[in-house]
Amino acid sequence: MEEKGSRKPHSIEWKDRKQGSITGVTDVLSFDETAVVLETEQGMLTLKGKNLHVGRLLLEQGEVELEGLIESIVYSGSHPVKKGSLVKRMFR
Repeated sequence: MEEKGSRKPHSIEWKDRKQGSITGVTDVLSFDETAVVLETEQGMLTLKGKNLHVGRLLLEQGEVELEGLIESIVYSGSHPVKKGSLVKRMFR
């Protein structure tokens, strides 16, 4: 199991809506030609489109490369919780 201190940075880089890469991926939950659902360091990420294909998958490095026409990218779920108590964050 990964320790909390070993978080991978999350980023999305896309070229012409046809190919791109995503880092900070912790798991691939599902994929087919119309949708890819990834668990990332920033929450669940759903990519929808046409003719989607996983070109490269390196979960140990947290990297995924995709090809196909992207029509939408949507985050859902929670993102990492900031450290510190609520009171401390309110009175900064």
